[in-house]
Amino acid sequence: MRFKPFKCGFLLVLAGFVSLSWIRSVPGDGVPDLKALYKRLLVAEELGGQVSKDLSSILGELVNMSRAANISNPFTNFSNNTICKEKQLRGNSSQHTFPQANIYLYMPHLRQHPDSLVPNVVLGKARRGVSMVLGIPTVKRQKQSYLLNTLSSLLSSLSSSQSLDLLIIVFVAESDSDYVGRVARIIVERFPKEVESGLIEVISPSQHYYPNFNTLKETFGDSKNRVKWRTKQNLDYSFLMLYAQDRGTYYVQLEDDIVAKAGYYSDMKTFTTQTASDEWLYLEFSQLGFIGKMFKTHDLPMIAEFFLMFHKDKPIDWLLDHLLWVKVCNPEKDNKDCEQQKNRLKQRYKPSLFQHVGLHSSLPGKVQHLKDKDFDKQPLFRPHQNPPAELSSSLKHYQQHSLSRLYQGEDFLWALTPVKGDYILFVFHQPIHVKGFLFRTGNIKTNGDKLYNATVEVLPSNTTAKTQMVSSSSSKYRESDDGFIIVGVFENGETEGRVEEQLQPVSALRLVVHSNSDFWALLNEVFIET
Repeated sequence: MRFKPFKCGFLLVLAGFVSLSWIRSVPGDGVPDLKALYKRLLVAEELGGQVSKDLSSILGELVNMSRAANISNPFTNFSNNTICKEKQLRGNSSQHTFPQANIYLYMPHLRQHPDSLVPNVVLGKARRGVSMVLGIPTVKRQKQSYLLNTLSSLLSSLSSSQSLDLLIIVFVAESDSDYVGRVARIIVERFPKEVESGLIEVISPSQHYYPNFNTLKETFGDSKNRVKWRTKQNLDYSFLMLYAQDRGTYYVQLEDDIVAKAGYYSDMKTFTTQTASDEWLYLEFSQLGFIGKMFKTHDLPMIAEFFLMFHKDKPIDWLLDHLLWVKVCNPEKDNKDCEQQKNRLKQRYKPSLFQHVGLHSSLPGKVQHLKDKDFDKQPLFRPHQNPPAELSSSLKHYQQHSLSRLYQGEDFLWALTPVKGDYILFVFHQPIHVKGFLFRTGNIKTNGDKLYNATVEVLPSNTTAKTQMVSSSSSKYRESDDGFIIVGVFENGETEGRVEEQLQPVSALRLVVHSNSDFWALLNEVFIET
């Protein structure tokens, strides 16, 4: 390419020389030979055409070089994006891209570390093309972590098809790699299938992502710690939004201390269909702060850039309201008109689908009692008609929350901490045909009080058929003690299954705990289908 300008100049000089020689060849009396003149004009025209072609070619190559330079140096234009590679410490080893808006204007310290915008993908399978992406930032709390309960609440009511059309991104907003690793291990242990399928992804920022918070100015009467807390929150939300921008159609901002209403996924998807023809910036599925705000993913770069522009100035929910003002409010009209215009760009779904449950804020020392009044009261147990049976258990129930009240559909069973060998036994008055079973533990208030390492076992009355099934090399069943056959295993606090015809009729059914627990156990649903 460097020889092109030289070639261009040479051709121009050559053309000029030809023209000059033609002029000099005219006789002194000023009357040229017309035939010779015509030939020289043809030569000059041919050379001029070649020069024009070469100039066009050179110009085209210069344009291409300019475009390539703009792509490789995105900081020359604010709207350009850079492509960063993700560091993947676990899961699929294939490379991903992280389209990241140019934030160096607002966070100049990032220029000192080229990898400061590279997201650390701790767990992930690069799931893309889903309908909804749920973003959950989480931080190290001094008192109590609500993250696992939040994830359990989001996962518990999903169908298999919904699980394939959703991505949950947990952003561990800490630069302490040991802490990030601990969070990832706990999530893998509690939700192995969801991690393996790519439904849950865990990421963290570079250790150089955050600026020096000690230089922040105190504003709006907030303390130094609160200003630091709200500023970091702005940066966390922006990072998460930019990471999620190409993963699905819609992005929903959540927090790590919420519970979700059963059926939240289908409710949100239905509402997006109903509002598809409307112009909106976000949909609200909770009235509290930034919880439950849904955005179109193609709007996320613009929204994140606005947050980053003012990340040191105001809290995130204030900035979101200011963004609405900038987009639709006319300074020459009154506040009433402004509110009407802003309401056009945000639509509220009722009742709320997410409730805030965290008592201890991520801001050290802050206790908060935030509750969404529009959140439906969720049932603490689900009653069913179960077959007559004699009930017994080694678990000690708390107050009036007994096994008999649960079985009769009057209450939930809330038992003190289970230990290995504990059981719940249902002995039927006579052998019956059991089609299937369903057991769920935990509820919206005590989501962590679940049975984890436990099994469902049945006692067939036909001992001959039982022996043949267990001894068969192709059998999927394992025999427990006392003649019981294992037919189900608790996963994430619940189990559901069918009982095959070869095991019928059934004399008894029991739940058995196989390891000591750190939590109490709350059984909120028992359904023995006959």
